[in-house]
Amino acid sequence: MPIVRINAVNGRAELHGSSRPLIGALQEVRQSDGPVIIMTHGYKYRPDDANACPHRHILSLHPKAMPWYRPSWPQHLGFGSGFEDEGLAIAFGWDARGPLWSAQRRAVEAGKVLAEVIRHVHHLNPQRPIHFIGHSMGTELALEALHHIPTGALSRIVSLTGAAYQSRTAAALTTPAGRAAEFINIISRENDLFDFLYESFIQPPCRGDLSIGAGLTAPNAVTLQIDCPATVDHLSALIFPLAAPERRICHWSSYTRPGVLRVYNALLRDTERLCLNTLKRGIPETPHKRWSRLFALPRPQALLPFAQKAS
Repeated sequence: MPIVRINAVNGRAELHGSSRPLIGALQEVRQSDGPVIIMTHGYKYRPDDANACPHRHILSLHPKAMPWYRPSWPQHLGFGSGFEDEGLAIAFGWDARGPLWSAQRRAVEAGKVLAEVIRHVHHLNPQRPIHFIGHSMGTELALEALHHIPTGALSRIVSLTGAAYQSRTAAALTTPAGRAAEFINIISRENDLFDFLYESFIQPPCRGDLSIGAGLTAPNAVTLQIDCPATVDHLSALIFPLAAPERRICHWSSYTRPGVLRVYNALLRDTERLCLNTLKRGIPETPHKRWSRLFALPRPQALLPFAQKAS
């Protein structure tokens, strides 16, 4: 099944690299078997940017060679295998460059465009499940879309170290579409610095609000801290072996950690077996405290010389 590549451009949904009408491309694949999985990136990507186009990198079946490792999301999420029931992949791009505050504003606008795409796909085949997976600020798109789509149009959202506030997420999950969806909040203490920066530069909806990296409480949500040993063991036994974390600070480990994309593949395709209650069973009730990984002993080797000099 080919990937349908779509971009948010000036408040509209357009096919990437093509002038064809979007609705025609969606009609061609409306009867294919399997779920629809919408994938979107986070900060710093921008379609058609030679060095930052997501369709050349993580949203491609064959990512362009880069100085750092960026896996193919479609490939690891079960696309390109040739199986008839692999479903439909939608790679959704938006302009996430520039200052953090302006990228966050464009993420909200891109979420309205995403809602347009979801409405089209749902209308063409109302019985087909539509899922979403997004990294960092890409989570904002799904949260905004929940305010503009019909009930039941979006089934499951997998947020990878999402850059979004708790109150914003809770409000989206109480909309009619939000109450009918499931939200899987993937977090890691490796991302604490980036959560802190987000809270420092993006004004919260209300005083004392925190990003969802601190956790999330909602009846239709579960928080999975993937650098928690108990959670790693639980997911490894339940789904697929997941490597232990290797870094104190990393914004991309939620999709670069060995085995983790295969875990998401199962979460998006085996939703009945991997229901929220099953995922909650075997993990701690609350996530570890912020900075607990950064300052945990033993100290990372990179910091030892500085500690020795100080003594």
